[in-house]
Amino acid sequence: MRCLVTGAAGFIGSHVSERLIDEGHEVTGLDAFVPYYPRAIKERNLLRLEKHAAFQFHEADLRTAELKPYLEGVDTVFHLAAMPGLAASWTSFDEYMTCNLLATKRLLDVARSGAVQKFVLASTSSVYGRDALGNEDQLPRPISPYGVTKLAAEQLALAHQDVFGLPVIVLRYFSVYGPRQRPDMGYNIFIRHMLLDEPIIVFGDGEQTRGNTYISDCVDATLLAAQRGQISQIYNIGGGEARSLNWIIATLEDLIARPAKIEHQPPRVGDQTHTMADIGKARRDLGYQPRVRLRDGLAAQVAWQQSSVCW
Repeated sequence: MRCLVTGAAGFIGSHVSERLIDEGHEVTGLDAFVPYYPRAIKERNLLRLEKHAAFQFHEADLRTAELKPYLEGVDTVFHLAAMPGLAASWTSFDEYMTCNLLATKRLLDVARSGAVQKFVLASTSSVYGRDALGNEDQLPRPISPYGVTKLAAEQLALAHQDVFGLPVIVLRYFSVYGPRQRPDMGYNIFIRHMLLDEPIIVFGDGEQTRGNTYISDCVDATLLAAQRGQISQIYNIGGGEARSLNWIIATLEDLIARPAKIEHQPPRVGDQTHTMADIGKARRDLGYQPRVRLRDGLAAQVAWQQSSVCW
């Protein structure tokens, strides 16, 4: 395939790009380096990719750049770029609206006028709302501006499929973790603070649960969607294990061999209470099967954070 990967310098985007290169595809990667977290972290994510002739990287903002040259000859688009995070979306709505909606609309408009055979859009379990426990037929009721903008991006993409025939597939990722996880994400923060013997903040009682998806399983599902996904369909992508925040912390204490210093604060506005992906549809259509157990995945992330300059 000749692929375009947006958000290619990010956590998931860099892993997807590497897998595509490893499998013999050509990849054009785009990233705007929006300063949600330090640019140097994203630049490190690109180090392996930049050694490959089959990978071409361009710093480009989907909201303003001329996008047509980047889609010439592209048959598969992996649209992974977005403004992530729940809490900041309440106070920086313009950035979420433009990064998650305007950027997606501009990319869709160019893609529909070209020869794109698959347009894979990364979405999130946050579109479901406070609890995300059922299959893809449950009614989305996002409780954060982030979730609202991601749901709107899904609808924009599906409207382009319905009206213009753009072959869109939507993936709703559930709590992706592993090496290169963004520094603002929970497990990265917990591991970092525990390694530095600093307190970690737990919002609420710690009994909120998450269905977790290891990065390699997420990449598997993303590439399978391009190969086998049904047009106009939405797929939950998860890892098969839901655990409480308290369980995660206890497991990290065991892996790091150090007790966590915990500070409790009230629950954050817009946080989900319980999530667990029903991946029956992805199993059936994509042949997707998560392979990495949660404890093993956490051990891999701990090892990465112990051995890398990631803060």
